Amino acid sequence: MKKQMFVTTLALTAVLGLGACGTDSDSSGSHDMHDADKSSSHDGMMHSSDGKVPEGIKQAENPKFEDNSKVIFASDHMQGMDGAKGTVVEAFDTTVYAVSYTPTTGGKKVTNHKWVIQEELNPVPASALSKGDDVTLAADHMKGMDGAEATIDSAEQTTVYMVDFKPTTGGKTVKNHKWVTEDELQADN
Repeated sequence: MKKQMFVTTLALTAVLGLGACGTDSDSSGSHDMHDADKSSSHDGMMHSSDGKVPEGIKQAENPKFEDNSKVIFASDHMQGMDGAKGTVVEAFDTTVYAVSYTPTTGGKKVTNHKWVIQEELNPVPASALSKGDDVTLAADHMKGMDGAEATIDSAEQTTVYMVDFKPTTGGKTVKNHKWVTEDELQADN
């Protein structure tokens, strides 16, 4: 009798345990476009933006890709981006940073987030920063980014683009995505 009760209890525990595994839901919805095996550094990435650009940013004087240029992405910031076809909305000359930070909303540290631009730092520095410098973010690309303390992982003076694109994974067209660098785009001829 004790053996039968033990087996019944063990079976019931296994069934309840397996049932609980199926109750987790992904509440991040369409903002999380990453494969499970990729780094979590861009979980919660905002696809579309309102197209507003930070004060003080300068239009690119001689961009490789002009406004309305058709492009193909060679970048994997988000699932569905690499190989996607898109259109350049605007181009700007600035310093672009990869940063690591802990979201103000809590959770895991985000590492090597690409990209935050000079004009999205608070206060906006008078000159470019370097790897290892500590900054406060004033960007809202992801939940918990605005106001977060961050460390610069890399810095580069370049042209950045705000772009519209259709993810290769399907779904709605992403509008005014911020930011993609010049070397992450190819002409779509």
